[in-house]
Amino acid sequence: MKLAVAGKGGVGKTFISGTLARLLARQGYKVLVVDADPNINTASSIGIPAEVADKILPISDNEELIRYKTGVAPGKSYGQMFKLSPTVSDIVDNFGVVGPDGVQLLIMGTVKGGDAGCMCPANALLRILVQHLLIQRDEILIMDMVAGLEHLGRGTARRMDTMLVVVEPRMKSIDTVRRTLKLAKEIEVQEVLAVGNKVRNEEERQFIETNMVALDVPVAAYIPYDDSVAMADMLGKAPIDHDPDSQALKALSGLIEYLSRRYDF
Repeated sequence: MKLAVAGKGGVGKTFISGTLARLLARQGYKVLVVDADPNINTASSIGIPAEVADKILPISDNEELIRYKTGVAPGKSYGQMFKLSPTVSDIVDNFGVVGPDGVQLLIMGTVKGGDAGCMCPANALLRILVQHLLIQRDEILIMDMVAGLEHLGRGTARRMDTMLVVVEPRMKSIDTVRRTLKLAKEIEVQEVLAVGNKVRNEEERQFIETNMVALDVPVAAYIPYDDSVAMADMLGKAPIDHDPDSQALKALSGLIEYLSRRYDF
């Protein structure tokens, strides 16, 4: 199964990405999590210690690797030729970090804009890497995405089973789902599902459901607001380690059952 987790900042997509990965690994699946969010905090959600995570250099910032793979250093590619199809099959093994329950994490970073200088070699490397992860590897892939979909090109995105858009009961979050749907259609993502998060009561649940019906987006799960998730974040611990019996984790187990039925894995 290949899935991307997207949504407005602060809605809990990193919590869902990291905890889903741990729960799936405990069921015996081989799981790779790719952190493609510039905030880079999936490691703590998985349970990788801060002293380890702080030493990880995102692929997008690894100038030595980019130079080796493309033949050109970032920021110095004007007028130079670089490899459009660099070999990337070794990157996960060489730069991935194995966390609790055997979950592997690759911090990819994100595509840079033109204001950061010419990043064409870095962008080329990241896009080929995403294509490799989606097409040539056989584990469960969970991509913790920035709100945009810059990493996913047309055609490559067809290989993704679904995009999970995390939505909280707020209109700004609904607007993000609307924009994500437009982007997903443009790059031919096969399916978009919603995950309601931080739901405190039936009124908030109905708010999400009504708006998702209007957008024709199925809701795969509703995750209740859970103080233990916030406390885990304050303590710098993975939610699954802080409180394995929390209501939010139970709801995420239901999400796995939903995805398993839908995609037969």
